[in-house]
Amino acid sequence: QVQLVESGGGLVQAGGSLRLSCAASGLAFNSYIMGWFRQAQGKEREFVASITWSGRTQYYANSVKGRFTVSRDNTKNTVYLQMNSLNPEDTAVYYCAADSVYGSNWPSTLQDEYDYWGQGTRVTVSS
Repeated sequence: QVQLVESGGGLVQAGGSLRLSCAASGLAFNSYIMGWFRQAQGKEREFVASITWSGRTQYYANSVKGRFTVSRDNTKNTVYLQMNSLNPEDTAVYYCAADSVYGSNWPSTLQDEYDYWGQGTRVTVSS
């Protein structure tokens, strides 16, 4: 059974940082593009970042480019999202997702491209 479990969310002041983690199990982790999405209250879920199976290439939404960094450790089956210079507009539930490299469409910004999803972790940025 595939599981993606996010952690690391919480409350942080504007300008602060958080590091999210997503631990995967039950799948061949290095055969998946990993993505991060977020959903703010009352809004649709949106793409944040993605990373290739090797970790060598990343892609970011314009709203987070230069502030967020996605990385992965294939030895630990874990993907990370380092979030710096947070602002209240970053408040949302953050989800990680896995997209099989077979038939994938890099940079995999669409939700429908993903096969598996985590349950989400909440990030709240206070002003």
